[in-house]
Amino acid sequence: MKQPDSLNEMSREERSPLAHLENEDLMPLPAPLDSPAKDHNWTALSEQTRERYECGLDDTCAVSVPKPKNRQEEDELVAKFLSGLDKLFTQENNWTFLQPLVLTMEHCAQCQTCSEACHIFEASGGNELYRPTYRSEILRRLYFKYVQGGGLLSAWQHGDIRLNWPLVARLIELSYRCNLCRRCAQTCPIGADNGLVAHELRKLFSQEMGIAAKELHDNGTMLQLKAGSSTGMNAEAVKDNIDFIDEDISEKTGIAVKTPWDVEGADVLLIHNAGEILAWPENPGAFALILDAAGISWTLSSELAAYDSVNYGLWYDDAQFARVAVKHAEAARKLKVKKIVLGECGHAHKALAVIADRVLTGELAIPRESSMTLLRDIVMSGRLTLNPSRNDFPVTLHDPCNLVRLMGVVEPQREIVRAICPRFREMEPHGVDNFCCGGGSGFAIMSGHNFQDWRFHVSGRKKLEQILNAFSDCLEPETPKYICAPCSNCKGQFRDMLAYYRLWDKHRILYGGLVELIVNAMTDVKPGFIEWEWH
Repeated sequence: MKQPDSLNEMSREERSPLAHLENEDLMPLPAPLDSPAKDHNWTALSEQTRERYECGLDDTCAVSVPKPKNRQEEDELVAKFLSGLDKLFTQENNWTFLQPLVLTMEHCAQCQTCSEACHIFEASGGNELYRPTYRSEILRRLYFKYVQGGGLLSAWQHGDIRLNWPLVARLIELSYRCNLCRRCAQTCPIGADNGLVAHELRKLFSQEMGIAAKELHDNGTMLQLKAGSSTGMNAEAVKDNIDFIDEDISEKTGIAVKTPWDVEGADVLLIHNAGEILAWPENPGAFALILDAAGISWTLSSELAAYDSVNYGLWYDDAQFARVAVKHAEAARKLKVKKIVLGECGHAHKALAVIADRVLTGELAIPRESSMTLLRDIVMSGRLTLNPSRNDFPVTLHDPCNLVRLMGVVEPQREIVRAICPRFREMEPHGVDNFCCGGGSGFAIMSGHNFQDWRFHVSGRKKLEQILNAFSDCLEPETPKYICAPCSNCKGQFRDMLAYYRLWDKHRILYGGLVELIVNAMTDVKPGFIEWEWH
């Protein structure tokens, strides 16, 4: 394992990576991946990638930052960074997150409680580069030196660091080595938020320097704002897909399903992640069936962006975030619905139910609710006739970080699973102490160069350990197993990670949402709604 010797290595002019990981360095995994030889091989960066992009952090390339052509370009980029750094710490430019950011800069006991809580630091085998305070301490020194204008005394008190382009380039990549799960913030005894530091750095790079992961900005936010969906589908294409889903679900279940569109005054405006419509159509189909069977007055909206709860700006850019959030609220206001209900997408919950409170005021302050609480009320009210024996297979529940840790929505989904899954078993730890799936903060859709290897080996490793431990008594391929993941982003991570380690074809570990389990248990539905096939 290669590790940085100090923070000052971030400023090293020589561009060789500060860190390098091998399978032998990583946190051990349980059976059937209980030796480095059983782990997946890493993909080396090509020489062309190294020549074209800044790869001086850790032998991984996530953001594809082009190398400047000369020293003048480097100096111009550093000047933009300093301008953005100053704006991060002004009320006018960062009224949303200024207070917790300043508190994090000015108060840290260096107790490393956050490191003990960080799944990435643990999975890396304790590599210093991935310690939550490593990134924060760099920003802290820059804050005191350039924002606060500290001199020699400040450098002695808080530590000095050399600012140059190599440091900025490495810091760009380092800001994308955090899932923003905020487990570190939850455990900090004085309330410092090292996850927020990674977010604020990404925001600086995007809003001031125009640098962001392509999958989040070009193929995410910009596509959504132009086409109405992060998948590129327009409203007509979405309606066509939903019509097909309705037909398929009706045939599959024996219950006629017809999705309502643009129903003015409906009790519920349901908003899905667009990824569900393309990748997991059984999920929006199951929602439609459940809401109809429960007698809920609900609708989808054909307004552009309103059918797509994705808001990638949440992860990297406040301005882009606000543009999408306002579109969601405007669609709900036009339909005069009583409330917005968010489908199975954790980051959509954080975006529209929490952070959007800062921008959705007045007529746009539409009530918003998690589908977890609505589904719990439906199931526990007895409005559906359910037969738990239809779910007589091992089930474990993954807790999406933004649902449980940020919003405190912990028990509703558990009440449902306990009621309809007789072989339910918890991951350990769970609830607010859960570990991120490893795909949070946009990682689940980021796969450029060799970043996918880092995503599965490092950011997803702790969750992989939890899954294997949860099913340790039934890993034989004869027993189908189900990871209930009520989040589209998490499902994307599970899909890719389970395929990467061949845990479906070798051990029959499947993943899916919560509504699929509910429909699978409905006695009015033809048996076998959950199909034990790979998605």
